[in-house]
Order: sequence, then C-alpha cells, then structure tokens
Amino acid sequence: MTAVTGSLYLVPNTLDFGIAGSAPNLGELLPMAAIRVAARLEHWVCENAKTTRAFLKRVDAVVPLSRPLQAISIVELARPQKGRPASAREHAGREPRTLALLDAARAGSDMGLLSEAGLAGLADPGATIVEAAHAAGIRVVALPGASSIALALAASGLNGQSFAFVGYLPIEADARGARIRELESLSRRDGQTQVMIETPYRNQALLAALVAQLQPGTVLSVSAGLTTAAESTRSEPVSAWRSRPLRLPADLPAVFSIQAR
Repeated sequence: MTAVTGSLYLVPNTLDFGIAGSAPNLGELLPMAAIRVAARLEHWVCENAKTTRAFLKRVDAVVPLSRPLQAISIVELARPQKGRPASAREHAGREPRTLALLDAARAGSDMGLLSEAGLAGLADPGATIVEAAHAAGIRVVALPGASSIALALAASGLNGQSFAFVGYLPIEADARGARIRELESLSRRDGQTQVMIETPYRNQALLAALVAQLQPGTVLSVSAGLTTAAESTRSEPVSAWRSRPLRLPADLPAVFSIQAR
C-alpha cells in the first residue's frame, strides 16, 4: 500500500520585509485563500525562523492560527558552509539533512515553505526543498502571491515576452563590469530583457555600475519598494540616468532590468 504523505505548500510572503513603519494588514497584500492555508499549517520550513514567526503573527491578525504560535514547528533551511559551493546532491535536494526537513510531510502532515519575501522557490534557496519533495512523492502546491521580479518587469515597459532573471551580479568591480557588458550583449542579440537584484545596502553601487558600463541607448529600469507606500519605478535610457542621477534607498529592495536598443 502506498504511504499517504502530506502536501508541501509554497506560501507567498509580502515584499515589505516589515519595513513600512506600520505594516499593512496582510489581507491587503496576499490572497485570502493563501492566508487561510497559512493559518492552518502546523509545520514550516523557512530561511529564518524569526521572520517566519513575525509573518505568522500577521496571518493570525487576519485568520486565527490553528495552534498557538509557540506550538507550531518551524525549521530553517540548512545554510551552506561559507566559501564552499553547494554539492550536486544538495542542489538536487538529496542530502539527508534536506530530506529530514520534510519528515512531517512524509509522515502525513501538510507543510508550508516560506521565503523571506515574495514567492517561495523563486530566487530563493527553498527550491532545493521543492525538488526533494518531488523526489519523495510529496504533492507540491504553489499558492499565488506577489513576485518582485514579475511586478518590476511589468512596470518597466521592457520586453515581457522574452526575459531572463540572472539573480545577483558579482561584487568585485571588474567582474561585475564584465558581467554587465555580457548581459547587455545578450539583450542586444536576443532582444531579451535581463533582470537582476541586489542586497538593499548595495543598491547604489549596482546602479552606479550599470550607469557606467551600459551603452547610452540601453534602457535601464529600476523598481524599488514594490507594494509599499514608497514604491517607485523609473525606466529611461542610460543617457538620461547619467544626466539626472538618482540616489536609491539603502533599506528598500530593488529590482534592476535592462534592455539594449
């Protein structure tokens, strides 16, 4: 007889990181169906237990949790050792420590996977858990919510029919400059929008590198603070960014998109 497993729900988080002085009611930011699922789940896998508890408190203010917060199981994703690349087994979610995070689902309980912001598994280390769930025969359910990548692309006016999310760029200046020129070349060749992100306190450094390295006619779009009261999107040729510089906030997440023209 086939063992009955629980489901792994990919629960969307907000994009505000709790940074808006008084965080909006969760019901204004997430679909009610997703909030109801989050309220009933008793087992969670996440990047950070502290921020997950903060998220569940916001859930509880809209739909009461099925159990007291202190009785809910919250386990964190394993962090790779500093300076050591993830192994092929880790990428495939086959490490014993990765599989152990799914014990509750393998025993028949539903579980939630939560990212620090946006959609779990998208630009998020939780993808290894999702892959492990598929390998273990656990049903995976992605719940709808906001993605900063999709929102920024939609607001940019750049090509939404063909785009690539390339994640973080190198920090070292020469390597970063080379990567920017490579992405611009790809965009020009394929007519494809290239989308990237950066840690908020390095927003200005990435913006400066993009403005310095890109050709004047390439369009650069920057979306910051998406879904917050401070939300903004600016899309202009690099020549306009050079003539009218912008100082980006160091405490708001930003998404950067480019398209060579």
